[in-house]
Amino acid sequence: MSDADAADADAAADAAAAATQGSVPAPLTAAVFHDLLDELRALEQRLFLPDIPLDELSVLEGYKWIFSILAVGLDAHVWADPARPRFVDIVGPYRKWGGDNADAYYQYAPIDPDRTYRVTGRRGDADYLSLTVYGGPSDGRYSERIVGTVNDRALDIADDGTFSIVLCPDRPDAADAADAADAAGAGDSAGAWLKLEPDAVCAITRDYLADPVAGRRAEWHIEALDPPATRREDDADLARRFGATLTWIRDQARIVPIPLGTPNTVDEPYGVPTQTFGWAAGDAAYAMGSYQLDEDQALVIEGRSPPCAFWNVCLWNQLLHTYDYAYERVTLNGAQAVYEPDGSWRLVVARHDPGHPNWISTAGHSRGRIWFRWFLPESTPLRPTTRLVGLADVAGLSRP
Repeated sequence: MSDADAADADAAADAAAAATQGSVPAPLTAAVFHDLLDELRALEQRLFLPDIPLDELSVLEGYKWIFSILAVGLDAHVWADPARPRFVDIVGPYRKWGGDNADAYYQYAPIDPDRTYRVTGRRGDADYLSLTVYGGPSDGRYSERIVGTVNDRALDIADDGTFSIVLCPDRPDAADAADAADAAGAGDSAGAWLKLEPDAVCAITRDYLADPVAGRRAEWHIEALDPPATRREDDADLARRFGATLTWIRDQARIVPIPLGTPNTVDEPYGVPTQTFGWAAGDAAYAMGSYQLDEDQALVIEGRSPPCAFWNVCLWNQLLHTYDYAYERVTLNGAQAVYEPDGSWRLVVARHDPGHPNWISTAGHSRGRIWFRWFLPESTPLRPTTRLVGLADVAGLSRP
C-alpha cells in the first residue's frame, strides 16, 4: 500500500470512529453560519434608522424583505452550481427586493467564465426579453459591470417561439453552434453568441409581459456543455458559499433604506452605462422620483414615452420593494395606460381612487418612491413633469 493510500485509509478510519461517537464537525461552516444568523438579527436595525424614518407599512414589509434577500443570497451562492446551473426565479410577488415590479419575471444562473453554456428558451407572450451576463467579484459582492446582453431583437426566434444562445469565452465555429442548436431542439438556427469575459459571474434573464397574470411567461434553460461527472460537498467550500451569502446580505442592507429625496418630483431619465452597480439592464433607461401625499392629495405625472419595447412605472417603499400588487394597482405599464389624444400620458398617484383611468394606488403608504423604466427606447425619454393637486380636482382633468 502506498503512503497516499495509507493516509486515505487512516482518514477513513478516523471518520468512521468519529461517526460512532457523534456527528463529524464542520467548524468552518459552523462559524460563518453563526455569523449569518447574527447578521439577520442585526438587519432589523435597518428598519429603524433615525435619519431615514419608515412608515408602519414599510416596517412590516421590511421584515419580509429581510427574508427575501436571504432567499436570493442562498439561491445565488449556496445552492447555485456553475458546473450544472439552473435558472431560478429571484423576484416575484413573494420575493420583493432590489426594485422589483409586477410585470416582469427575472431568473438567475451562476456562470464560470471558463465554461461553455447553451441557453435555450421559448418566448411566450413577452413584449421584451433579454439575457444579461454580469461581471465582477465572485465573493457575494454585487456585480460591477455588464459583460454583455442579448435581447429578443437580436435573437433568431423560430416560428414556434424557440431560440438559443451560446455563452463561452471564444466564438464557436458555425458547425459547433449548429450542433448545439440541434441538440437543443432549436431547429436550423445556430443561435446567438455572448462572449464570456474572465470576470463573468452570473446571467440574469428578464421577460416583461403586458399582461403578466394571463400571459405566458418565457421559458429559459441553461446547460453546461462540459460538466464534471460528480461533486462532493466539503467544509471549506460550503463555508465559502455561506460567506458569499453573508456578503450579499450586507451589501444589500447597505443600499437601503433609501432617502426620499425631493418629494413629488421625478428626476431626469438616464440610460444605463456598461459600468454599473448591481443588476441593471443594459438596454434600458430609468428615472426615479418620490411622492408624499395627504389623504386628500394626488400627484399628477405627465410625460411621453419614446417608441420602445416596453415601459412601466412602479411605486416602491424605501427598501426598493413594490407594494402588494395582488390587491391594488401599484404599477402601470404602457399597454395598460390610457393615453391622451396626442400620445402623451397622464398618471395620477393617490392614496384613494380619484376616478382617473391611470390611477396608481399608494396602497396605504403616505410616502414612497416612484420608478420609471423604458426598454429599448429610441431615445432617452424627456423628464416627466409633476404637480400636486387636491384629490377632488382630479375629476376636472381633461380626459382622452
